[in-house]
Amino acid sequence: MTIDTDRVRGKWIYHSCKRAFDFCVSALALIILSPLFLIIAVAIKLDDPDGGVFYSQVRIGKDGRKFRMFKFRSMITNADQKLKDLLQYNEIDGAMFKMKEDPRITKVGKFIRKHSLDELPQLLNVLAGDMSLVGPRPPLPREVKQYSVSDIQRLLVVPGCTGLWQVSGRNNVGFHTMVELDLQYISEANLWVDFVILLKTFRIIISPNDAY
Repeated sequence: MTIDTDRVRGKWIYHSCKRAFDFCVSALALIILSPLFLIIAVAIKLDDPDGGVFYSQVRIGKDGRKFRMFKFRSMITNADQKLKDLLQYNEIDGAMFKMKEDPRITKVGKFIRKHSLDELPQLLNVLAGDMSLVGPRPPLPREVKQYSVSDIQRLLVVPGCTGLWQVSGRNNVGFHTMVELDLQYISEANLWVDFVILLKTFRIIISPNDAY
């Protein structure tokens, strides 16, 4: 699928309204959810006292710009170092790693990942403008190195906390299908589409899908 780049970049009214919405909602959500942040933080420390509460990772945003994405830590402290030993067990095709029974995930981590609570700190990224509430999943630098000409179109817009991929099967959807869903979103994105995806995301948080 090839995207009309000029058409996407020409939606300046939509992108301006979306940024204003993202800023207001993320700021309000961080205030309202602060007690939940505290509860999750305590649970993480009780489960694995040696590690920190938050985990940050370099991701690639709009137009290839690097930024540091925040999450609640859901894995053991040296998880990144152990990844290379697990790559052979990858359960998803393409430039992405997913493993259902990943031995690096902690007990609390498994719960917060299932309910997508580990991603709440990304509201800080939304507030800063590195991410949006809705958009393509922000990829890792090593993933972008494997991108095709079609895949790289995912970087035309600001990445999101949730998106069409997350509400369309998530881990049951392969990498190439994920790319097609992201490109479909980028082509068709408007405020109504974003609103529908957010509603579906709230439903998934309450009644989890196959997230792991």
